[in-house]
Amino acid sequence: MSILQAVILGVVQGLTELLPISSSAHLYLIPWIFEWTNSAEFNQAFEAFDVALHAGTLLAIVLFFFKDWIKLIVGGFNRVVKKEKTFEGKMFWYIVLATIPGGAIGFVLDKFVGDALTTPIIIGIALIVMGIVLYIVDKKVKSETEFENMTLKQTFLIGLSQALAFIPGVSRSGVTMTMGRALGVKRESVAKYSFLLSTPIVAAATLYKCKDFVISLPFFIGVFTSFIVGVFVIKFLMEYLKKGSFKGFAIYRVIVGIVVIALWIIRL
Repeated sequence: MSILQAVILGVVQGLTELLPISSSAHLYLIPWIFEWTNSAEFNQAFEAFDVALHAGTLLAIVLFFFKDWIKLIVGGFNRVVKKEKTFEGKMFWYIVLATIPGGAIGFVLDKFVGDALTTPIIIGIALIVMGIVLYIVDKKVKSETEFENMTLKQTFLIGLSQALAFIPGVSRSGVTMTMGRALGVKRESVAKYSFLLSTPIVAAATLYKCKDFVISLPFFIGVFTSFIVGVFVIKFLMEYLKKGSFKGFAIYRVIVGIVVIALWIIRL
């Protein structure tokens, strides 16, 4: 893998992992569009590089929400040891409970059927369908629940929805934010919860795959690029959702999905 390819993929990961537009779809599509997948050497390096790029955006999330995570961890510990009932302690265990089923189901589905779904036509359809669902849900549902007032039911169902993220084109942040909006959670609040919720699963996937990492200059450049871009994207989205909606992201998904399907038909 060249340095240029690593930079491009790092930028793509940083932009798309944290926005509800599917990083897995874009990371599959970019090499396909530029025909990088014709190289066996690239395919071999990319398999582990994909997860490494997620480590970059994971670092961006941890850095941006570092103070929140410290409060959550301390609160979760104190809730068990000192029986202190705080919002942070409650939310920490909500995240733990929400992570287990969604992560387990997603891991099993990804292991047994994930590779069969990495085709442009399926990615294109998934982008379009989730784009339409996101648009309708975000437009119709009233914003009511703040982050601090999210219930166990809301957090658990959002976590469970992560299982669908094994389908390239669905998007982990896309499906969790859509579910959150369907449950009446405010846009900025569901985005924050979605980012926090993704942390343990992405961390687990990174640790699981780290033995396959090929340490090289492109590796470090790709991870660093995804990290830097990711920090700016989180800041942008959290500010944007204070007044903006998910409409633009939904339209983008549909347009990209249509383009992908058209290219797939042309290349048949």
